[in-house]
Amino acid sequence: MSPEQPPDITDLLVRLREGDAAAMERLMPIVYDELRRRAHYQLSRGGPDAALDTTGLVHEAWMRLARTENVSFADRNHFYGVAVKAMRSVVVDYARRRHAQKRGGISRQVDLDEGLLKVEEDAAGILSVNQALERLAVVDGRLAHLVELRFFGGLSVDETADVLGVSERTVKRDWTKARTLLYGFLHT
Repeated sequence: MSPEQPPDITDLLVRLREGDAAAMERLMPIVYDELRRRAHYQLSRGGPDAALDTTGLVHEAWMRLARTENVSFADRNHFYGVAVKAMRSVVVDYARRRHAQKRGGISRQVDLDEGLLKVEEDAAGILSVNQALERLAVVDGRLAHLVELRFFGGLSVDETADVLGVSERTVKRDWTKARTLLYGFLHT
């Protein structure tokens, strides 16, 4: 590895798995832009006055990742999958707090194709999707992970296929199946 070339993400993840604590610090600048892109997707419908912003979401998710003991990422895709899960957790925790403050707020029909709901305006909707996703995980963990990546992480079909190690056709088929199951869970 040359001095001007940043270390490979997978290499840093291997070092982290081997106990190199400094690898986590070297990893952040390399993955920061991608984490911001994914966080921005999650918050893109929240408006400019949203209390939870992209930077705050990335930093809170990063802190949760850093506090995880015995963290072990198989590769870059696994890392980003875990990062999306951490971001989902931050958004859901924030939605719980917002919902507690605004008890009785009006929620709207959830459209899984439009991406994440407005955290500020529809905390109840986010909590409903999260609860339905937890139910889906009991039925089919892979479908739940796919929804998490697409809905909460904003990954495209090809990015999701790459993370899951399946074809784009499988992602499209599973996305249809997962949405059908989630809509059923949302309405029962």
